[in-house]
Amino acid sequence: MADAHPPDGILATQGLSKSFGGLRAVRDVTLTLNPQELHAVIGPNGAGKSTFVNLLSGELSPTSGKLFLEGRDITGTRPWQMARLGVSRSFQRTNILKTLSVLENVRLGVQAVKLPARAVLSAPHSKASLIEAARRALDRVGLGAHEKTISGVLSHGAQRQLEIAIALACDPRALLLDEPLAGMGQEEGERMVVLLQSLAREHAVLLIEHDMDFVFKVADRMTVLVEGAVLASGKPSEVRANPAVQTAYLGGHA
Repeated sequence: MADAHPPDGILATQGLSKSFGGLRAVRDVTLTLNPQELHAVIGPNGAGKSTFVNLLSGELSPTSGKLFLEGRDITGTRPWQMARLGVSRSFQRTNILKTLSVLENVRLGVQAVKLPARAVLSAPHSKASLIEAARRALDRVGLGAHEKTISGVLSHGAQRQLEIAIALACDPRALLLDEPLAGMGQEEGERMVVLLQSLAREHAVLLIEHDMDFVFKVADRMTVLVEGAVLASGKPSEVRANPAVQTAYLGGHA
């Protein structure tokens, strides 16, 4: 039976769960990602954070519960369909074509989402429009001057920026970023903070991250997962003051 009142927000879940045999990796998670908001999902190792993002992006299908995009039930939608609907993501490990130029990485990423396989051959203006979209995205993340650079020689931080450019060039409604600061030094991390804060003013951004100083600096809202379930959710100041959250992070697990 259809929901009488689908949830608000760009992307939302209702009782979303995922089990692998007897392991319940995500348990009854209800979350709403709002426009112009950076929503951080945090938790100890093994809390189900990456599994949750894989459910949001269509990489995994839920065992139970529902996923909504702007009030429309899209539960079970496949990853390529999610991308076409406007849900873009980056991965925990850098996922770029390192032998190609920065510009070609973004162009091919947009082509995969925006055009059927034969469209570039049949429509002479398609490639030009894709390159234009790619350049806009590269400018947005600060890589416009590096479009001819081979991606594999970029610094780790610049490669993470490139991944975000690929996601942006697909005109997303929601950005799902899985540990964008992983492996970065302080200077690169500070640049990423500025970038994500500005992106959150234009998009709905869901962020998975272990760096607590970074998370509390950039998040508008936070959800804490422990053993796959929501322990707390709210503004960063509320989450920081929550005794249950403080207990969950004792002993070096944060």
